[in-house]
Amino acid sequence: MLASGRRRQRGAGRAVAPAHASEHGRTHLAHAHQHDHAHGGHGRALGLSLVLVSVVLVAELLGAWLSGSLALLSDAAHMFTDAAALSISLAATRLARRPPDPRRTFGYHRFEILAAAANAVLLLLAGAYIAYEAWRRIEQPPALDADLMLWIAVLGLAVNLVSMRLLAAGQRDNLNIRGAYLEVWSDMLGSVGVIVGAIAIKLTGWEWLDSAIALGIALWIVPRAWALLRTTMNVLLEGAPEDTDVANVEQALAGCEGVAAVHDLHVWSIASGKTSLSVHVVAAPPHTPGDVLLGRIRRLLAERFDIHHSTVQIEEQPCEHARERHGFGPAEPT
Repeated sequence: MLASGRRRQRGAGRAVAPAHASEHGRTHLAHAHQHDHAHGGHGRALGLSLVLVSVVLVAELLGAWLSGSLALLSDAAHMFTDAAALSISLAATRLARRPPDPRRTFGYHRFEILAAAANAVLLLLAGAYIAYEAWRRIEQPPALDADLMLWIAVLGLAVNLVSMRLLAAGQRDNLNIRGAYLEVWSDMLGSVGVIVGAIAIKLTGWEWLDSAIALGIALWIVPRAWALLRTTMNVLLEGAPEDTDVANVEQALAGCEGVAAVHDLHVWSIASGKTSLSVHVVAAPPHTPGDVLLGRIRRLLAERFDIHHSTVQIEEQPCEHARERHGFGPAEPT
């Protein structure tokens, strides 16, 4: 063990607490305050968007029933998934603000990822249903009220634009908000499609355009919903964040002054913007004091990779896990 810990322990390695803990604590508290403030803003934006979307949902359902428009019904279905997604996102945002406890030491931030995954599944189901119904109706298009389609779609477009504006800032760094934003974005395109279709039907009388537009909306939604689902599943499977190259992290750690080798490296995220890391580091002789080397490693992770939650085990000699780059569980017997 390093000189700072020889009197207390003689195992192959140990986790070392940073000497700059007070500074790290102040930084962490400031970061947590900013995060809570941002979550409050996300909650207000989600709540207002939910009210607006719910009003338009009722209007579009009535309009689809009165006009017979599948495109309008598809937009109403999207609005319904919007309302459900926004409700889930709002609940998840509030739950995520609850503090950690002995049973959930990472807190409740994972609810955001579960909400985003639920939103993606809702989008996929809605897209599949609309595509099926549109294909079925193309052969026998029903009679439509293009005027009613047009005015309700204009109302939906206005509400979607307002909701997108409310959610735009949060969707850049929060998967939960991104899922809700994608729902509203798809509805905005749906409203534009219904408006274009209603005008075209009024000018040409081609009522099959209604189903064609609904099909196009569904085909636009499905791949984006799938991409969101893949991203959320990566988080749920403890995968490395998409913007973090683990090979680069390993190379940077191995090249850090005072480090001889790196093993048992894991990088994962609990939720959006909450990346964690654990690693075993073998100190190079002559051994740098543990607190100095740990501080050096933590600064590197924070400045180069924006990783602020890390557990680093510093060893004089490689431990039994050294044969595995990303080992997990008991080491195999020699």
